[in-house]
Amino acid sequence: MTLFEQVSKDIVAAMKAKDKVRLQALRNIKKYFIEAKTAPGANDTLEDAAALKILAKLAKQGRDTAALYTEQGRPDLAEEEAAQAQVVEEYLPKALSPEELEAEVKAIIAETGAASPKDMGRVMGVATKKLAGRADGKAISALVKQLLA
Repeated sequence: MTLFEQVSKDIVAAMKAKDKVRLQALRNIKKYFIEAKTAPGANDTLEDAAALKILAKLAKQGRDTAALYTEQGRPDLAEEEAAQAQVVEEYLPKALSPEELEAEVKAIIAETGAASPKDMGRVMGVATKKLAGRADGKAISALVKQLLA
């Protein structure tokens, strides 16, 4: 079952359970999935890899928005946004720990044969594809820079 189908099925379950926060988050996810499916060149399909990128982006936006609301003294809005971000994160693969991320990046560096900071682009290209949804791009970039320096 693809992520798109899973989200569609979970929308029905959320409706039956009358879980408003979950339903709103799932409908938002589905909206982005449909936009991606109907984009020019998508051929009315949505691969799980593309869906994971969308989910990672939505989860990050939700966390950032919740933090912003907290800074501005709006705990009511922050709580709702954080709850929706948590629903989105349920569909993402388990995030890598810092140790696991370092091991993965070291393996990618060895695989690409990178030796200096000049090779960062090559390493990042492979790393972002391989670690999509399991690690933040900023964390990957910082670690690659550190290991190639």
